Order: sequence, then C-alpha cells, then structure tokens
Amino acid sequence: DFLCISLVNGFTQLRYNLGDKTVILQTLQKVHANGNTWHSLNAGRVGNEGYLDLDGINVTQKASPGMNALDTHTDFFVGGVSSLNLVNPMAIENEPTGFTGCIREIVINNRELKLTVTDPKGGANIGDCDGTDCGYTVCKNNGTCQVENSGFSCSCPREWTGTTCEQSIQCSQNTCGSHALCIPHPSSFSYTCVCALGWTGKYCNNKIKFYIAKFVGNSYIKYTDPFYGKRDLQYSRLSLNFTTNQTEGLIAWMGKSENEDNDFLAIGLANGTLKVVINLGERISVPLMHSKYFTCSVGRWHFITVVQNQTCIKVYLDEELILFEDIDPQKKYTALNYGGICYFGGFEIGRKVNTVTMGLFQKEFIGKIKDVVLFQDSKKIQLMKAEGYNVYDGNSGN
Repeated sequence: DFLCISLVNGFTQLRYNLGDKTVILQTLQKVHANGNTWHSLNAGRVGNEGYLDLDGINVTQKASPGMNALDTHTDFFVGGVSSLNLVNPMAIENEPTGFTGCIREIVINNRELKLTVTDPKGGANIGDCDGTDCGYTVCKNNGTCQVENSGFSCSCPREWTGTTCEQSIQCSQNTCGSHALCIPHPSSFSYTCVCALGWTGKYCNNKIKFYIAKFVGNSYIKYTDPFYGKRDLQYSRLSLNFTTNQTEGLIAWMGKSENEDNDFLAIGLANGTLKVVINLGERISVPLMHSKYFTCSVGRWHFITVVQNQTCIKVYLDEELILFEDIDPQKKYTALNYGGICYFGGFEIGRKVNTVTMGLFQKEFIGKIKDVVLFQDSKKIQLMKAEGYNVYDGNSGN
C-alpha cells in the first residue's frame, strides 16, 4: 500500500493503492514553476475515494469497492526519500527524483508538522527557504513580519501583543497565578483564570486536595500510566465511579487521541444512555449502547467496569453485566494499544470532544468521578498527580 504526491510534467499527481489497484488523480491545471508563486494543495482519501485539490480546483475519484484502508508502516517522507529504491514503481509516473522548491505548512489528519531542524526524525540537504529571520509562522495570529538589522519585528493586529503576537491583549496584564492559564474573552474584553490540578480560586492561588474529581464542562484530566510497558494489552480493564445529572458527556477515554488511527476505549453518555466505544485498529470503532434509557439522579453514584478480553467486550454497570459482545470474531486486532494515556472528562483546552471523538460523543463531562482503577491494579490511580485543568474538589460544595 502507498500514497504518493508528485509533480509530473508540470501537473500535480496523487497516486494511492489500498491493496488492489493503483488510483491516479491529476490536477486540471499546471503549477507555476517560476519559483515565487505559492500553491495550496489538499490531497488524501476518505475510505476508497481520493481527492486532489490545487488552489481550490478539486478532482476526486473512487477506488474499487472493498479496499478502504491504507496499511502503511513506513516513515513519512517529504520532498524526497532516503533511498530512491524505496519508491514503489507504481507510485510515480517517471523515474523518481527529489523535489526542488519550497514547502511550508504541512498538515496531516488535522495535525501540523513542525518543519524545524529538531522536530523531524531525519533528513538531508534542506535549507531555509525564506532566507531571512521572517519565517512563515514567526508572527502568530495574522501578525506581519518585518526584517530588522537585529533580526525581525512583528506588527500585530489590535487584539494581540507580544514579540510574536502570541499573547491576547486581554491576558497581557492578567493577574492569574503561576498555576493558571489565562483564557481571553475578546467580546467582553475580559479573561478568566483556568486552574491547574490541585489549585482553585479566582486567580488559582488556593491549594486543594481531592479524591473525588468534580468536572464542570471545560475540565479535563490526562493521566499517564506508569505501568504501561508491563501491561498485557490483550486483556485491558477500566473501572470507575461517576455521578452526573446530564444526558451527554465523555467520562473516560483510554488512548492517545493524537490522530484518528489511535486505538481507544471510551466511556460516556449519549442521548441519556450509556455508550462504550472500542477501536482496536484500522479505525473500526464499535459503539456499544446500553439498551435502557439511563438517567442519573443528582448525587447517585454509578459503578462501571469495562473489560476487554481480546475482541470480547464486557460492560458492568452497578455490578450487573449490561453489555457483552465479540466485536470481531475474525480476531484481526486483539490488543488495545492505548499508549499509556487516559483522559477523564474531556481533552486539552481548545480541543472539543465532538471534534476529537469524530462525533462519537458530543460534550465534555459535567459531574464527578472517583475510584478509577486500571487493569487489575490493587490501588486506585491518584487523579491529583495527573495533568489537567479546571477540576474541583468533589467532596466540597464548590
């Protein structure tokens, strides 16, 4: 399998093979090869349908039915490859050759690659395209860059300030404590302080401890499992207690959530019912829905356990087995490669639950969580020692 973007006789070409035949898409117009015109290129595939868009002019094509997954386990190469014999003969029309020109802003599956000296895994014969201290994204938030004798300076839009326009005007004079993030509210020309785990108060200066975590809707905890390297990922288990009065919300997400190919196990509420979703590979997300409408009275605690035994999934609610399903009798994928990461209540600030979960869950969790246990560990995990923001002490009334 492969996916390759190349220049052929002045046209841009996308070629991909999902396991049967090679699909070829070519732009309708040639690129300007004058060395000073930037082009915007969008290329990829959804299932077996490929698309290629150059400067807003789009071409699409479907591959044969049946093949809709790209199985590639190589490095991702930009501009050339470490050895030209790595290139599949069907991936390019003519003899493969390295690209000459400039490339900026590469986004793969909604994540931007940092084109710096240190971020890529490797490379050779790469230089600075701009030739000045004004690189493509030196000035943030639509700031404009001017070359100066001492380097560069940024001219910022009126809502932004700082040497690279990185700070909002609202937060430039903020009084948030050192354990807080300043979140600007441009419409009201104000800000709020969002507190890190273990801190509370208007300016996040008051230290707290908690064993019950209270989530208020824009909260999250990200826990890194210290025993991940020793886990048997074919036999995963997650249990916790929760209480809520909402009908929607992501309670827990066991997985890295960096891109759509990551494995995960998720627990949440959808339309007032309990929803558990498992993905063991190839984006085959299997949602398991509790059959009964599930309402939670305020203050009523529920105990949930999800057990993954290879492809067999069991879900217990308040000690009762409510779901039992073999999600893949073929047993193609049997391990939950969750990367040692567990999220509770939501994801990092600025990452919306409905976007990250691709619509599987609609909202961040509002309620309380306690007694989280991974696998068959004898101790509950210490939520206080994780990363997170805007989480309160669930024992108190705040």
